[in-house]
Amino acid sequence: MTVLVVGASGATGSQLVTQLLHQNNSVKIIVRSPEKLPESWKSNDKLQIITASILNLTDSEMQDLVSDCHAVATCLGHNLTLKGMYGQPRKLVTEATRRLCKAIKANNLKSSVKFVLMNTTGVRNRDIDEPIFFAQKCVIGLLRVLLPPHVDNENAADYLRTQIGQNNSAVDWVAVRPDGLINEDQVNDYEIFQSPTRSAIFNAGKVSRINVAHFMASLINDENLWRKWKGQMPVIYSTAQNN
Repeated sequence: MTVLVVGASGATGSQLVTQLLHQNNSVKIIVRSPEKLPESWKSNDKLQIITASILNLTDSEMQDLVSDCHAVATCLGHNLTLKGMYGQPRKLVTEATRRLCKAIKANNLKSSVKFVLMNTTGVRNRDIDEPIFFAQKCVIGLLRVLLPPHVDNENAADYLRTQIGQNNSAVDWVAVRPDGLINEDQVNDYEIFQSPTRSAIFNAGKVSRINVAHFMASLINDENLWRKWKGQMPVIYSTAQNN
């Protein structure tokens, strides 16, 4: 299986690349600074490194990029700096999601392509009735005003829900929602829920980046798991961190 990973140089994206390679996938990544990548990646025959900025690609280049891909995974995010949060592109995640899906549809492939978006528990799945406390609703309202990255994450998920939907012939999707991300060296036990089991604002849980990457790779490679979560926004928590 050939998988395109966008955001592969990030903390979670790099873990996803490693998990996909371990599971014997052919992986394509698009990065702006390949010199920062692990040396082992550069000599791996299963890994194709493309040097570019995802939003600077033309529509034709984007279409070529995904033409042989069975799955696309995006771990894009905004750097936690003033420039990263308030500079351009403010719609990085949404625009990348929109353009990648547009390119997939333009290829008119015989079978649908899996699209896995890394999102956040701060974003609600509006396809279902997810309860939210009034205080959390107020804080999220402020985040929409004060933090453009939060709006970007919301809009990316909404694009998949409303524009791609549940019965698209070209794109099937899952939006994975981790809670507070932490670093760990090994995959350990984690749990998947349809909706958050705790407040993302006032009682946030934790999940390791490697666990998120393992779940995303498993979604791509395990057809039973994919069928279970297709068109949904599952939430992931590391078991040991939340007991």
